[in-house]
Amino acid sequence: MSKRITSWNKGLTKETDASVLKISETFKRKKLDNFKEWRNKMKKLGKIRSTYPSFKKNGDLAELIGVILGDGHIESFPRSESITISCNTKNKGFIKRYKNLMQRFFEKKPYEGIVGLNKGCTRIRIYQKNISKRLCIPIGNRKDINFKTPRWILENKECLKRYLRGLYEAEGSFCVHKPTYTYKFLFGNTNKSLLNNVYQALKTLGFHPHKSKYQIQISRKEEVYKIKDLIKFRQY
Repeated sequence: MSKRITSWNKGLTKETDASVLKISETFKRKKLDNFKEWRNKMKKLGKIRSTYPSFKKNGDLAELIGVILGDGHIESFPRSESITISCNTKNKGFIKRYKNLMQRFFEKKPYEGIVGLNKGCTRIRIYQKNISKRLCIPIGNRKDINFKTPRWILENKECLKRYLRGLYEAEGSFCVHKPTYTYKFLFGNTNKSLLNNVYQALKTLGFHPHKSKYQIQISRKEEVYKIKDLIKFRQY
């Protein structure tokens, strides 16, 4: 009776195994494409997509753009791109919401991995072609990009609310200290263009934000509760 041979790397990926990652990096460095023939065959069979149409401009896309700008980044590779969103591992509602949103647009299940010494950070990641072009978000570290809110978002208040939700879910906070009558709805970021975008969006929606070097703040009690409910902040 013949003994069945199983490949040592079955079920492993470069995300989960150091040896597979090393092989992948070696192939990348030597510009070898070990799967070209297989990939072309799968494209002909329709099992691998060969076209990447533009995304439908709606509230879901506006929110996805917002959360990527706040907590994500896009990387470029020789034959693909990746999008990664990082968040607090304890925020299960956030993880579920944005995994589902990414899967809806990219039509594939995102990878979810926990990193850090205390396993406090979860990364949600997807690989696909033309991510940057379809989202209109530059490749690279988000702190260095100069981003202007797309006109189609600015001209639609519902999309503008969803855009703000994505940004605030990533980098926002809601603070109340009743003994001192302190109410704050905050957005913090080191990227000046994002701070300007949030400030202008809040003004467009009729709020009175204050802007400092790294923060946008709403302090009027009635406005703090209004904006929180308007964008459904932390409502999963």
